[in-house]
Amino acid sequence: MDRVAVLVPTLRRPEGLAAALASLMAQEQVGGRLSEIVVVDNDRRPSSRSVVDGFKDASVPVVYVHEPRSGVASARNAGLAATQAPLIAFLDDDEIASPRWLASLLESQASTGADVVFGPIQGRAPGAPEDLRPYLETFFGREGPSADGLIDHPYGCGNSLMVRATALPGDTPFEVRWDHSGGEDDALFAALEARGGRFGWSAGAWVDEVAPAHRANLGYALSRAFAYGQSPSQAAWGRKDLLAVAKWMAVGAAQLVAWGLVALPLVALHRPERARILDRAVRGLGKVLWMPGLEPRFYGTAELQRLDRAAA
Repeated sequence: MDRVAVLVPTLRRPEGLAAALASLMAQEQVGGRLSEIVVVDNDRRPSSRSVVDGFKDASVPVVYVHEPRSGVASARNAGLAATQAPLIAFLDDDEIASPRWLASLLESQASTGADVVFGPIQGRAPGAPEDLRPYLETFFGREGPSADGLIDHPYGCGNSLMVRATALPGDTPFEVRWDHSGGEDDALFAALEARGGRFGWSAGAWVDEVAPAHRANLGYALSRAFAYGQSPSQAAWGRKDLLAVAKWMAVGAAQLVAWGLVALPLVALHRPERARILDRAVRGLGKVLWMPGLEPRFYGTAELQRLDRAAA
């Protein structure tokens, strides 16, 4: 049976990385198929080396890679270059895998024949303001079907299993032009879908995603919601489908006006519901303001700057 490697990109999250690695060492019913865990340190300096060294005697080899070029796509490409495994699983450094996470992904891929399989995420925001915590934990989470099977759309790269030969073509399948804004997985999956690729869901492949303090706030979540809103308009522009661009911009304008009006009194009264309604309004705004150059930056240099501010 095909071997699998788990890629864990990381950026200055020593506690999160240690928890992620510990959860990978505790995986059950994998049957010896886990060949290695590849940790890609995307800091300017190798700041995560000591965490990896703490697992040098673990039952599964942990390969350390330092990729100083800031950016999520560069980090993932560097991780792929460090392994020859035909199956690649992705776990983020703020995610903790449940004991049968990898076994569930492998079983679902085998049963569906999908090129990429995704699993559910339970969002956690322990440092968030009490009134915003339910929204933020839903925002950082991911829900899907209650049973395994093929699905008609992809999710994000975190908590996924990919067949390397079909889903990750070439030496650098993640486009580095998305290094700082994100969206490298959207581009990858759009190209896979155009080639006839298939997506699957693994209902039992649970992970917890623990949002760090500098992300567990309304401003960060709304900037991500704006970027998510940009996606359909940007995808239509990429296809040169101007009618679809116009349609999505019109949809976005309607969403912005409708939800914006609902949000005004909730914001004025500081009601907890304001977060969910503002989320919908800014997703509409993203569909309108989708143009190149307007993408928010969440990774690479931008994330390093946020971490520097948080540490100051």
